[in-house]
Amino acid sequence: MTFTEMGLITGKTLMLLPGTACDYQTNFGTVLDRLAEKYHLICVNYDGFDGSGAVFSDMITVTEKIEKYIKEKHGGHLDGAIGSSLGSSFVGQLIQRENVHIDHGIFGSPDLDQSGRLSAWLQSKLVVPLLVGFTKNEKKKAKTKEKLKSFFEMSDETADRFMECFARFSPESIRNEYYTDLLTWLRDDIHVANTRVHFIYANKMGEKYLKRYKKYFRDPEIREFDMQHEQWLFGGEQYTVPVLKAIDEFMETV
Repeated sequence: MTFTEMGLITGKTLMLLPGTACDYQTNFGTVLDRLAEKYHLICVNYDGFDGSGAVFSDMITVTEKIEKYIKEKHGGHLDGAIGSSLGSSFVGQLIQRENVHIDHGIFGSPDLDQSGRLSAWLQSKLVVPLLVGFTKNEKKKAKTKEKLKSFFEMSDETADRFMECFARFSPESIRNEYYTDLLTWLRDDIHVANTRVHFIYANKMGEKYLKRYKKYFRDPEIREFDMQHEQWLFGGEQYTVPVLKAIDEFMETV
């Protein structure tokens, strides 16, 4: 597991936590430089996604490693942490467990899905092959690329980058990540003193996710954007610029 610090040394600390089957370089690649101009970034690559050959074990074990790093390197405190998709589950756990303190927890249009063991097992059996299966078949690869470009308005370069990311990591790590995320629950009505919770709500995902955000956290700040899931990270400036502005405003909130 790796933690890479970069950006404005005197800026507020902002941890970046990537989503399913991604490293931070791919997940935040389109916004990394702009965030680094304003913040002291702590970029995380989980076990299984850090190039070390390790296998991702489970969400709680990885959460504990993140907590240990924050305690040892930053005195147990961060100004902010932003999770992309599954990375938001880590933000939620860090807030809920209260072993470290985060002033601003920022959730990047997450699903925050939760389920029992049987359902999680069945879902992982269905979903994980879809994430990795196209990598060994050129026709499936081309078809998947066109779907990504159409649905998320991705460029050729961005679509290629994400597809290469999925192909680079082991199916075992991806399966463990996806499966244990479903089993790692958040409580209802989470509230931690002096922690502000902010959601980037991609309204094209559907209102059930908006209800879910309000269910798990007390009085979250929710910013609504007319986009698909995490579309602001896929290179469209009409989505990226407003979300980056919102992040700056979140981080300035007292």
